[in-house]
Amino acid sequence: MNDKINPSTSTEALSMKPSTPSQETKRTATPAHMPLAIWTLGFVSLLMDISSEMIHSLLPVFLVTALGTSVFVVGLIEGVSEATALIVKVFSGALSDYWGRRKPIAVLGYGLGALSKPLFALASSAGLVLVARLIDRIGKGIRGAPRDALVADIAPLELRGAAFGLRQSLDTVGAFLGPLFALGLMLLWANDFRAVFWVAIIPGFLSVAMLLFGVQEPEKKQGAHPVNPIRRENLRRLSRAYWWVVVIGALFTLARFSEAFLVLRALQGGLPIALVPLVLIAMNVVYALSAYPFGKLSDSVNHTGLLTLGLATLIGADVVLAYSNHWIWVWLGITLWGLHMGIAQGLLARMVADTAPAALRGTAYGFFNLVSGIAMLIASVLAGLLWDRFGASQTFIAGAVFSGLALMTILFRGRISALWR
Repeated sequence: MNDKINPSTSTEALSMKPSTPSQETKRTATPAHMPLAIWTLGFVSLLMDISSEMIHSLLPVFLVTALGTSVFVVGLIEGVSEATALIVKVFSGALSDYWGRRKPIAVLGYGLGALSKPLFALASSAGLVLVARLIDRIGKGIRGAPRDALVADIAPLELRGAAFGLRQSLDTVGAFLGPLFALGLMLLWANDFRAVFWVAIIPGFLSVAMLLFGVQEPEKKQGAHPVNPIRRENLRRLSRAYWWVVVIGALFTLARFSEAFLVLRALQGGLPIALVPLVLIAMNVVYALSAYPFGKLSDSVNHTGLLTLGLATLIGADVVLAYSNHWIWVWLGITLWGLHMGIAQGLLARMVADTAPAALRGTAYGFFNLVSGIAMLIASVLAGLLWDRFGASQTFIAGAVFSGLALMTILFRGRISALWR
């Protein structure tokens, strides 16, 4: 496979059109079928998300009601932890490229995620919650880029968008099953946060076992020598098209702060504490149902249109959440938020794979997430400050403004690309 980006490929990527099978050697015969390893990776993500979301769906309320922290501290914990996860991906992705192995690094990351879960149950202060959250997100950061690169390595090119959409969809099934289990256990055990956190340990360790024994990565090329992927000459192989995708990802992240604020908005509207997990259940049901169809759609349509649709949907979510905390508006906003995630997340992962050389995919995902991590930190801390000082409505209005600026940037860039063609 030739990892260099030729001029025709670069031009097409800049115009954000899906790549075609002729641009890269196919790994399977036509018609291609989704490899079993992609399904397994999806179920690995599903189990870990059940474990994580059983905790995360309750964590903002646990911090505010049980530990007495402010919304600003909630935003700070969310921003720092999520940013840490995204920044760590730089190093794990580069290491997977240098080593030529993805799976062992992913196993380490999933293992750290599983080991962090008991700390949430033991936490008696916001400080220990932050420590647990950081360990959990470091694990996520370690596994993220190698896992995404592994998906790109395994999936046939003509099914790449569908593969990312499928993995994301299964991941998101776990993201709504986790809050659903949390909801049932909170009702059963009279709002006992810590008991729910202890149960969350089980699916986390099952996820690690499934990855360890159920996924075999492609053989490393014979005679390939380790090369430092972040040397200047290698980084120059990352095209202008790739760096534009990095900018787009940062704009999306800056416009979309942590889902913890959706939970707090619903709580503000009178949702009982035991029913708080319904927020993430609803969001992730929409996310799961839309991720695969839109991922598959990205294999055949212009990407600019899908990016525009994703941001327009996010603007709609912010506007209705800013308008009122009445349950009708809150649930409409949550639904639109989930739809936005389904449209955008798999698409951006596919765009990174399309614009980066195969030998640098781990590094490419790492840098993509480094920039997004910085944007996530800024967005979540700013959202917490706005909420404490000016109220929830101003937080979501700010999100709509950032989304609008991102939309204008993408549309303007699309017009310039059209002129270049």
